[in-house]
Order: sequence, then structure tokens, then C-alpha cells
Amino acid sequence: MIQKRKLVMLDSRTKAVYHMPTTENDMPSASIPLALQSLFYKLQYSDSSVATKELTKSFGWDTYDSFMQHDVQELNRVLCEKLEDKMKGTVVEGTIQQLFEGHHMNYIECINVDYKSTRKESFYDLQLDVKGCCDVYASFDKYVEVERLEGDNKYHAEQYGLQDAKKGVLFTDFPPVLQLQLKRFEYDFMRDTMVKINDRYEFPLQLDLDRENGKYLSPDADRSVRNLYTLHSVLVHSGGVHGGHYYAFIRPTLSAQWYKFDDERVTKEDMKRALEEQYGGEEELPPTNPGFNNTPFKFTKYSNAYMLVYIRESDKDKIICNVDEKDIAEHLKERLKKEQEEKEHKKKEKAEAHLYTIIKVARDEDLAKQIGKDIYFDLVDHDKVSSFRIQKQMPFHLFKEEVAKEFGVSVQFQRFWLWAKRQNHTYRPNRPLTLLEENQSVNNVGQLREASNKVHNAELKLFLEVELGPDLCPKAPPYKTKEDILLFFKLYDPEKEELRYVGRLFVKTNGKPTEILTKLNEMAGYAPDEEIELYEEIKFEPSVMCEPIDKKSTFRASQLEDGDIICFQKSPLVETDEQFRCTDVPTFLEYVHNRQVVHFRSLENPKEDDFCLELSKLHTYDDVVERVAQHIGLDDPSKIRMTSHNCYSQQPKPQPIKYRGVDHLSDMLVHYNQISDILYYEVLDIPLPELQGLKTLKVAFHHANRDEVVIHTIRLPKQSTVADVINDLKTKVELSHPNAELRLLEVFYHKIYKIFPPSEKIENINDQYWTLRAEEIPEEEKNLGPNDRLIHVYHFTKETAQNQMQIQNFGEPFFFVIHEGETLAEIKTRIQKKLQVPDEEFSKWKFAFLSLGRPEYLQDSDIVSSRFQRRDVYGAWEQYLGLEHSDSAPKRAYTTNQNRHTFEKPVKIYN
Repeated sequence: MIQKRKLVMLDSRTKAVYHMPTTENDMPSASIPLALQSLFYKLQYSDSSVATKELTKSFGWDTYDSFMQHDVQELNRVLCEKLEDKMKGTVVEGTIQQLFEGHHMNYIECINVDYKSTRKESFYDLQLDVKGCCDVYASFDKYVEVERLEGDNKYHAEQYGLQDAKKGVLFTDFPPVLQLQLKRFEYDFMRDTMVKINDRYEFPLQLDLDRENGKYLSPDADRSVRNLYTLHSVLVHSGGVHGGHYYAFIRPTLSAQWYKFDDERVTKEDMKRALEEQYGGEEELPPTNPGFNNTPFKFTKYSNAYMLVYIRESDKDKIICNVDEKDIAEHLKERLKKEQEEKEHKKKEKAEAHLYTIIKVARDEDLAKQIGKDIYFDLVDHDKVSSFRIQKQMPFHLFKEEVAKEFGVSVQFQRFWLWAKRQNHTYRPNRPLTLLEENQSVNNVGQLREASNKVHNAELKLFLEVELGPDLCPKAPPYKTKEDILLFFKLYDPEKEELRYVGRLFVKTNGKPTEILTKLNEMAGYAPDEEIELYEEIKFEPSVMCEPIDKKSTFRASQLEDGDIICFQKSPLVETDEQFRCTDVPTFLEYVHNRQVVHFRSLENPKEDDFCLELSKLHTYDDVVERVAQHIGLDDPSKIRMTSHNCYSQQPKPQPIKYRGVDHLSDMLVHYNQISDILYYEVLDIPLPELQGLKTLKVAFHHANRDEVVIHTIRLPKQSTVADVINDLKTKVELSHPNAELRLLEVFYHKIYKIFPPSEKIENINDQYWTLRAEEIPEEEKNLGPNDRLIHVYHFTKETAQNQMQIQNFGEPFFFVIHEGETLAEIKTRIQKKLQVPDEEFSKWKFAFLSLGRPEYLQDSDIVSSRFQRRDVYGAWEQYLGLEHSDSAPKRAYTTNQNRHTFEKPVKIYN
């Protein structure tokens, strides 16, 4: 919202957006230009705050995208790119470039030879360093700072080879609107996390980029353009790296008056609030006891400027221009006028809601339209029938006149029935309204409904009974006695697996179904003497109940009453039974009730549907895998392994479904109290029952002589030992010599925690959370002398945070043999040879003895073995020789953190 308010104040961009071609048939939610036009118009003429839902929908964002915190500078840049693309081929093509595009020149110039390489690049905004800079000018100084390429970092000039050179950036031209992003967020390599820089950073009201004889400009820059800028707006970020809030200070006409835009609140502010209070840094609280010499309390300000927008003085008249009615397309004004009228109408409806009720009227036409398509059970979905908004005090006979106008059925031919919710959770017409009730107000009918259904809401649901004569014209409804029952009829066709509504009939309670068989055949379009079977649809939750009706018993004996549903079909022929999947009504309704469309995804590509299958919730485990195998053309269904879906993470569950580990498909789809429609599958190289009897381990093999690591999958019976793993691995890897011995290690967070004994059973070894590493045992370790020690050696970096030193391990840990009386200098020589590290890099390493995370730095003359006196210390990994790396290259402290920023998705606009 704030960003859009900031954009709207640049009137030249607003005018350009208004001039982008849109039509009255466009929808704002699918057209970025129209959504922006609508937003700008409402901001310009509305007296209240404006929502940005239409705009974010036009980006192709869903609710998740809209509520995710986005970087405002990234959003601004992506939006500009989208607008630039949408403006191509229109009268406003090139407007974005004209307003925001500047150019700088990257150069490398050799010092000792006549060679210079340049490359011109464009920019829409500039990212300025905050850390180590006191103000905007210091950041620009740093931006154009010259870097010397010399020593090991010499520049390779094409025909001159390696040369000492100067490298830097100078500006060719600045844009009329200069957008500066202050780099308040940066990645801290030592802490392996993003941090916010809250340092004090000043920015001027007027910015002179021609200062000191144009020190920021390249030699070929146009010096006739005066690059003097005036501050137009300040975008502030309040909060930290993981969340916060944006608001802006803007002076729309560059006058002395500033305004603060904070979501829907706009307030007048003075210059100090807009500038000085947004510099960041620390703030002092006034002393609580002024008479005492108290140390002032300082605290860091977490609200500070994040983006600055400057406008060039010479261009301000054409940028801060008037946008009036003639700039706005007529269809846009007409559309927004209608929107405003609808808004007012809805507002009025809401205010008068207590005076009205909604009456939903279901008819035979609705039943015929819905049954067998939208619904199969009960009679109608009331959300899809005609509704009337009626004043509660309106006499019911006037409502009937409204119905007559809507449906073309005269008042005297209408009879209304109240619906009732039964104890078995079905919803059926219960009884017709009496003449007395129809002479009352609508509100009283509603009270009757509430009393009978015990449902207190503003809706009244009615069934409209209209009887048709032989000429299909409406006629007066028949007189109904207590002996008359209104029944509804559905017809089932097993060949087409089709259920449809065919009508309703009044029957006598003491009558028998045999008396209406001819009529039912007529309704179905069958021969008068066709043999048919009748079933009563009783309920469908939690399970289907549909029972045969004895055609020779009376309706009373069958306990049929008003609103009951009878399903009928042709009597099945014995010889054709096997042709149809659902031979009778109960079977079909059972099938429909349990029908489930499942979206299957390959476990290797869990984001995309592979195929869909229509299954039954009652299908067994074997049924499901058989259908999947059949679909993908696999002969052996037992090689299919299924994994359930986690509804919260939208990912596969970590553990697959065991062979016949669930009874039914419904068990596969449940996740806590939610039901999913997604399953993941994979095709195994051996049958799943056989695989479940095996233990699978992923082992990383480190080659003795080459710097390579290969991951091997070892699959053995669960009762196997580590020795079996090593023997199996020997058949798959290349050893340095035929008699080489292997060992298996447990590595976690770059430390060795365990050497597995060969006799240990593999069933309880877990390779999901730590790494299993296999390596050859060096010859020197096999021949340890009585005073030799096998020690742990780990790589580490050190950082100081909040006055506390922290050790971060990284890289591959290893074992190393040290001899009694051996100095660090001698050990260093052997370690360098083992790791094959170049002298220059190795010279930067520091060596320390670490115990429980505390380093004790060693000198070349120190006897290292004296530090490792105690044998068999529990947790030997906490005593180790540490190799400290002090370079600034990024080191990932923990491999498990490599996805630490997966929630920080890039800003994308899809449309």
C-alpha cells in the first residue's frame, strides 16, 4: 500500500499509466495497467483509503503471496520492468526509461601500458552501502572508489598479458528521478545469516552530484546537465531482518510540507520527522532524575530510511505535473463510477440487513438440473437456486407476486413447502404452508421455519410446488389430506451409470407401489409393463443407507412420508450382471459416496501432478497400487511404494507407507484432521515387501588418493553388521590397493562422533540426520606405537558476537596420528602433505588445541602430544586439533542450514 501511494505521487508516471491502452472488457484482476489506473484514480478522487487487492491479483498473486513479506525495492524494480514491457507499442512507450534510467561506465585501465576496457550499463535504482558510510556522499565516494589490480590480482589485458591496472565505476548520466536503495540488509558470512544495519546514515534535502568538479562523472558525460536533486520521498523500514513494516514520508509537490503515509493513515509531518529521525543509529532517553549524574541510556533505532527518491531540479516541472480528468479514459471513469455505486448499494444493504430476509426457492427445474450432475444425494443444493431479498414485514402474498414475476407462474398456482432437517441429517420438504400462514408476513413464516428447524439465520428455504396439466400449463395444486404423501423420484441407469430426477407424485398412505408402477415407467420413458425395482434413499452420512422397497406393502408399512425419495431402475437381468460396474442403486450410491479423485505425483518431482485416477475411499492398499501400476504400465504392483501428503507443509511425508500398512485409500489420504487428495509414488527396483526386509544406507566414500566423494546406496538384510556393509562397499569402490581396509564413521556438524565397530548391527543405524562416511584406514594408523595418539582434526572459523567468542566448524574432519615429542612444526608439515594445500594458503592457517569449544593457540615449537594426555575421554570429538581459517570466504557452518532462506521467495509478477 505504501509503495503504491509513493508511486502515485509521481504525476508523470501516473499520467503515463492513464495513457496505457485498456478496454472496458478488461478485468483489473487480470490486467496490471487497468489495476494501476483504477488504483491511481481511487487514490486521486476517493476520500478514504484504497485497498491493493486488485493490483496484487493482477500480479498473479494468491493470498499466500500477498501476505508474504516482500522487499519493497525488489517489488518496485519488478513492477517497473513489467510496466515497461506493457507500454511497448503504445503512445507511452519508453516512459519508464525516460524517468528512471541512468547509465554508468565500468572501466579497467592499465597503469603501465596504453590499454583501457569499458562497459556501459543502465540502472533504474542504485544500491548504496550504509555500513562504513556516514551519509549519501560517502556512499557515492565508495561507489566510484578506484580498486588497484596488482600482485596476484593483476588484470589480463588482451595483447599485453598480466598488467597492474585500475578498476572502477563512473556515471555517464543520471535519471530525472533518482531512486536510491540503502543497503540496510546484508549477509553476515561469519554468522551465516542475514542482518540489518541500523547505523546512523544521513541524507541531504538537496543532493549535488556535480560536486568537486564532477568527481562521479565519466569523461564523456554531458556536463551541461546540472545534476542537482531535491528529496521527494523517504521510504522507511521499521523492524528487523525477519519482519517489519514499511511507511513513507512524501512531499507531493516538493513544497515544505511533508506527509506520512502509513497504510490507511495519512498525517502532516515536519521536515525533522521526515529526515533526521530516519537517519537511524542510536537514540538517548532523557534522564529520569535530572539532578543526578546518571549515565544516559541509549538504544538502537530499528526504524530508518531504506529507500530515497530524488527529483532533478531541472526536470521537476515536467515530473510534478497536473493529472486531470482529460488524462483518464472514459471507460475507466464509467467503470469506477459503477463500482462506487455498487459499493454504496452494498453499504446500504448492509445497514438495512436487519430489515430483510433471504428466501431461497427450489423448484422441480432445480432438482432436474442438479441431481446426477452437481449432487447425487438429497434433492437440491440451496446455494444454487433462485433467491429473493424480501422485507421481513412484507405480506407473504406480495412475495408470491414477486415469484410470479420471476417464474411466470400465477399466484393461484403456487404452493410452498417448508424444508426440514431430519435427525439423520438429510434435508427434505416437510409440509406445505397453510392458508393462515400465507396470509401473514414473511417474518412470521421465518419464525415458523426457525421453530421447526431450530436454525437461527436470515434465510428461509422453500420448495415451490407447481402442478402441470396435460397441456403442460400450470394448474391449481390438488387438495392435500393427511392421507396424501408427496414422494420424489430418481431414475438410475446402470449401463450409463447415470442418476437423474424424473419427478414427484402424491400417493395415498394405504396405497401400494404396485399402483404407481405404470406411472413410474411413463416418467422414465419405459414400456408400461417394464419390470422395475424400487429403493428408498434414507441417508448418506456417515454411510449410505438405501434399502429395497416391498412393492406389495403399503406406503405406510414401508414408513414413507412427505419428502421421501424413491430411486428406481429396470430389474437387472441375471445374464448381464457382470457387464456393469454398479448393477443397482445401492451399489451406485455407495460408489458415489466413496468416490475420490486422487492426484498422483512422482516422488522425484513432488510439485507437479503426474496423473489423476478416480478411486474409491474403500479401495484397499492392493487396489490402489494395482491401479497405479496399471496406469504407468508396470507389471509388478508390489514395486510401487506410496507416500502420503502433508497438508501443512505441502510436501510428501518423510516416511513412506509400508507394504499393506493401511487398510483403505481413506487412511492414505488422512493427515491429522485434514483429508488430502494427493499421493506420491515411486517405482522400486525390487518388490516393496522384500525391500522392507532390508536396511538401506547412504554411505559417502572418500577416496584415499583423489579428492572425490561418491555416495553409494547399500542395501542389506536388517540383521547384517557393519562388516557386511564394508564388504559390500568394497565391491563397488576403487581402492588404493587390493588389501586396503575400510572403516565406517558417523559425521555430524563437521565432527567425527563415532567409528562403528564391525560387529554392530545396521538395523539401528540412522543415516537421515548425520552422514555415514567410509574411508580407507591409513597404514600409519594400523601401526600405532605405544605412545602414539590418534587425534581428531577439524577445520573452524572464529567470530566474536555480543562480546562472546563462537567457534564454527566446517569442511571435512579427519583422524591424524601424532607421535610423542613431535612439535607443531613437524605436524604441520605432515598435515599440509596429507591435505595437499598450497604454501600460500596454508601459511594463513592457525593451529589450536580445542577442548569443549575453547581454543588454545599453538606455536611451532609446542609439543602437541602433551595436550592430548588423557586417553579414552568421553566425547573425544570435543578435544581436537583445530585448523583456523581466517579468510572471508563464505563457510557454511552446517549443511542443514543450506535452505535457511527458502521462505524468502523472490518477488514475481506473473501476468
